[in-house]
Amino acid sequence: MAKNIRILYVDDEEELRYLVETQLSHEGFHVATADDGDTAVKMLEENSYDVILLDIRMPRMSGIEVLKFIKKRGINSRVIMLTAVDDLSVALESVKNGAIDYLTKPYEFETLLKSIKRAVL
Repeated sequence: MAKNIRILYVDDEEELRYLVETQLSHEGFHVATADDGDTAVKMLEENSYDVILLDIRMPRMSGIEVLKFIKKRGINSRVIMLTAVDDLSVALESVKNGAIDYLTKPYEFETLLKSIKRAVL
């Protein structure tokens, strides 16, 4: 199943980005990464992804702003928020703008994997 699934992982934490990219690649997913919201928007204008893993607090453009861009453009990707922001109002805003899940850091890799699998089934 995973071999045809394209994932965009957006996070400004380089070490975490590398770790998640490596773990997901070992599971057979095709993973692209971006270190901020601006880069993610440019990538979304040029490529399509099945799942977008999106941090909230990033320089220049927040994950919520990227999420609103995805919704406004009608991009047909499933979005999972991955963030250290453990705030119910932010989680509700994320869901209101189209996110299908909201995982707070630190999270277990197995939890992320289950969320991705639910997103693509």
